[in-house]
Amino acid sequence: MTHAGYQQFCPVAMTAEILCTRWTVLVIRELVAGSSRFNDLRRGVPKMSPSLLSQRLKELEEHGIVERRAIPREHGLHEYRLTPSGRDLVPVIEAFGKWGQKWVESGLTLRNLDPSLLMWDMRRNLDPAPLPDQRTVIQFVFSDVSRGPREYWLVVEPKGDVDLCSTDPGFDVDLLVATDVRTMTAIWMGLATVKDSRHSIEFEGDRGIAATMQKWLGLSPFATSERLAS
Repeated sequence: MTHAGYQQFCPVAMTAEILCTRWTVLVIRELVAGSSRFNDLRRGVPKMSPSLLSQRLKELEEHGIVERRAIPREHGLHEYRLTPSGRDLVPVIEAFGKWGQKWVESGLTLRNLDPSLLMWDMRRNLDPAPLPDQRTVIQFVFSDVSRGPREYWLVVEPKGDVDLCSTDPGFDVDLLVATDVRTMTAIWMGLATVKDSRHSIEFEGDRGIAATMQKWLGLSPFATSERLAS
C-alpha cells in the first residue's frame, strides 16, 4: 500500500487502512456474493478499470483476505476466493448494505441507475423454483436507456443455472418485460412491488411466468422489511 495511513494503533484505523481504499469494499462485496473469476468480478464493478481491479485483488491477497487459485483443467486461468479472514467480513458487508438500505434516502439510490449491474444482480439472485421445469427465457427491454445495451435476456435452465445475455441468445422468448430502469431498480431494492408498479410494466408472453414475477425475481439481499412496510 502506498498511502501514508492513519498511523494509529486503533484497530478501526488499521482496518480502515485496508478496507477503505476506493472500490475495495465493492470488490469484497462481489466475492461475498459468489463471484470468483476476474471477468465476473468486473461485471459487478463495471466502472472500475481492469488494472485497478487487479491491484485491489493483489492488495487483498497480500493482506490475507483473498487467495488466488488456479482453475483445474483451465490452463492459465485463476479464481479468487475469500480466506477465513475474508469470510469474517461477510457480516460487515451485510451491515453496510442493510444500513444503506435503511438510512440512505431512496431517491439517491434511484439516481444511481445502472441496467447492466441491476441485471447482473438479478441474475445471481433469481429463484428458478416458480418457473417451468424447462429452459425459460425472459427478455427485459428498458425504454429509458439511451447509451449501452437496452435489452437483456435471462436464460434459466431446468437445473437452475441462470445465464445473462446482452445480445440475443437465439432462443424463443417465454416472457418479454418492457419497463424502465428506475421502476425495475425500485422493485429489486424492495422500494416497490411488481403489483404496485404494473402501470410502468408491460408483459408479453406466458401469463403464468408474468404472474409469479415477484417470486422468481426475488429481491436484493439488502432489501429490508422496514422499506417494504413504509
